Amino acid sequence: MAHQIWFLTGSQDLYGPETLEQVAAQSKEVVAKISAGLSAPVEIIWKPTLKNTADIKQSMLDASSDPDCLGVITWMHTFSPAKMWIQGLDLLRKPLLHLHTQANQSLPWATIDMDFMNLNQAAHGDREYAHAVARVGVPHKIVVGEPGSTDVKSRLDAWAWATIGWNKSQNLKLARFGDNMRFVSVTDGDKVSAQLQLGMSIENYGVNYLVDAVAAVSNADAEKLTAEYESKYEVAPELKAGGARHDSLVYAAKQEIALLKIMKDGGFDAFTSNFEDLGALKQLPGLAVQRLMEMGYGFGGEGDWKTSALGAILKSMTPKGGGTSFMEDYTYHFGPGPAKILGAHMLEVCPTITKDKPKIEIHPLGIGGKEDPVRMVFTASDAEARVVCLVDMGDRFRIISNEISVVKPNEALPKLPVAHAVWEPKPSLPVSAEAWMLAGGSHHTVLTNAVSLETIEDFARIAKVEHVIIDEDTKLREFRRELQWNAAYHRFSERI
Repeated sequence: MAHQIWFLTGSQDLYGPETLEQVAAQSKEVVAKISAGLSAPVEIIWKPTLKNTADIKQSMLDASSDPDCLGVITWMHTFSPAKMWIQGLDLLRKPLLHLHTQANQSLPWATIDMDFMNLNQAAHGDREYAHAVARVGVPHKIVVGEPGSTDVKSRLDAWAWATIGWNKSQNLKLARFGDNMRFVSVTDGDKVSAQLQLGMSIENYGVNYLVDAVAAVSNADAEKLTAEYESKYEVAPELKAGGARHDSLVYAAKQEIALLKIMKDGGFDAFTSNFEDLGALKQLPGLAVQRLMEMGYGFGGEGDWKTSALGAILKSMTPKGGGTSFMEDYTYHFGPGPAKILGAHMLEVCPTITKDKPKIEIHPLGIGGKEDPVRMVFTASDAEARVVCLVDMGDRFRIISNEISVVKPNEALPKLPVAHAVWEPKPSLPVSAEAWMLAGGSHHTVLTNAVSLETIEDFARIAKVEHVIIDEDTKLREFRRELQWNAAYHRFSERI
C-alpha cells in the first residue's frame, strides 16, 4: 500500500477563475516545498481547490474511505467561509493537520496592491477555518510558518509518522499465546475498548497452537537458520554446529520459524507470551522473540498485550536505522554519581537499540520450569530516548512518556546474562519514578531512540488518548495537578 496524505486547499468562487488558477498553482508549489526532505514514507497528494460545501463534504468522505489515505492537510489559501467545511469536518475519520502558511515568504513592500491582498488571504482565511475546526471539535495539529522552513517540515514530518502509527493501530492484529501472568494488574485491560478506540484486535491462542507449529518445523530448515545466526551474531561456541548445546539453538530457530509463520499467515503485527503458560514448549522463547522484534513485530511479556501493541505501533513509526524495544525497569543505581535505571527483561530485548554485535548465549532461567533458553545478550548504545507505556485507567486509556538518556554502564556487567539498557531518566530518578507511579505507569515499557516525543504527542491526539509527559521540566506539584485536571476533563467529557 502506498501511503498518501491528501493536501486540500480552501477558497471560494467569489474571486473569479484567474485568481483560482493562481490559487491552484501556488498550492501545488506549497506541496512541493513541504514534500521535499520528509523522512516519513508518505506521498503528499495535491487535490483540486475546494470551493463549496458539496465538494468539501465529498472530499472528506473520499479521504475517510480510501485505505491509502493516512491523513489530510488543509490550507485556506484565500478566504473560504467555514460554514462550508462544517459537515465535511464532522464526517472526517482520518487525522487532520491544519497548515497555516502562505505562498510568499516576504511581502513585496514596494508593489503590494489589493490584487495581491485578495489573493494572499491565509492570515485571516485560516483563522476563519480554524474557528470551525475548534467548534466542531476535531482533534488536529496546527503548523504555522513558511512552507520551506526547517521547523515546518520537521513538525509536518512528526505528524506524518504519527499517521503511519495510527494506520497501524487501526489495522493491528495481536496474538496472545496464553493469558496474563496470574494476579498481575497492569498487564490486563479492556480489549473491547481498545478495539473501539484504537482499532486493534487482541485475540487469544492456546499455547499448544504454537507448540504444534514448532513441532512442524524441520531440522533442515532450523539448521539453515542457525547458520544465519552464526553469520550475523557472535554465537557462543557451545551453541554452534557441533557444540555441546547446539540442539538448544536449533530449537530456538524452530520457535522463530514457527512464530514468524503464524504472524504472516494470520496477518498479525504483535504477540505475547507467558512463562507461566508454556505447555509442551521446551524453552521460553527468547531469541525468537528478539528476532521478530528486530523484524518490526511488537511484543509484550507475561501476556502484556497493551505494551506489545504499543511496541508494534512505535516500530511502525521508527525510521530505518532507529531502535525500538520492549523494556522493563528492573533495578536502580542511586549513586555514587548520577542516579540510573538498569532496564532489562528475562530475555526479550530488541537488538535494534544497540550498535554492537549481539552475542547469542544460553543461560539458566530460574522461573518457568523449562530448559535453559537461548537469547541475545548486548548493551544498549548511548542515545537520547524515551520510555513509553499504555495503561488502562478504567474509564480511559493513558499514554505515559518519560524522556531519558541511555548511557554506558558505570562498569562492565560480565555476569548479567540478558540484553539490557542503562539510562538516566529526566528530570531525575526520584522525580521521574514518583511521577511515573502517580500516573499509574506500567513496569513494562517500550524504549525508543527513534520515535520523537512530538510524534507520540501527535499520535495520542489523533487517538484521543490522554498523554502525560515526564521530562526535564516536570515538577511534581504541577504534575499532580495535571493528573487531577485530566481526570476531571475525561470524566466530564464522557458525560457530554
